[in-house]
Amino acid sequence: MVIQKEEIKLPQELIDYINIWKNKPGNEIMILHKVQEIYGYVPRKVAMEISRILNIPLAKIYGIITFYHIFKLNKPGKYRISVCMGTACYLKGNEDILSELENILGIGVNSTTEDGIFSIEIVRCIGCCGIAPAMMINDKVYGNLKKEQLTEILGEYTKLEGKELKNG
Repeated sequence: MVIQKEEIKLPQELIDYINIWKNKPGNEIMILHKVQEIYGYVPRKVAMEISRILNIPLAKIYGIITFYHIFKLNKPGKYRISVCMGTACYLKGNEDILSELENILGIGVNSTTEDGIFSIEIVRCIGCCGIAPAMMINDKVYGNLKKEQLTEILGEYTKLEGKELKNG
């Protein structure tokens, strides 16, 4: 039995970037940053192709992806909810905020809703300690959060998508 490998066509922008970094020290991390910039995460097929192009084991690629928390293995939602768990936010109750988000959206950390609208991730600090507890949705910061505000905040985004929150 012959197993055929499925080939993937990488975007020209990524191919050009790989060619720039291919023979430089630290190239794997730089190339993976570019992959994530283009796709929003590191798709398995792309990781396999990078492994082939750089002639390094796929395990090394996955070692890098799983070591550095910035890299994602799953496609994030259109609206990425980053819940801060830095000291100030943690002490001011962001664990409760996270729990309520999971309850409202019906997903856990590092997961995406079935419709692909929301994903939740934990981050170490967003630099908004003065308005803790805080979270970000994409690039918008929400501070001095209370659990009771979350349905309304998430509703702003579901309305943009012409939908309603299921658990809200």
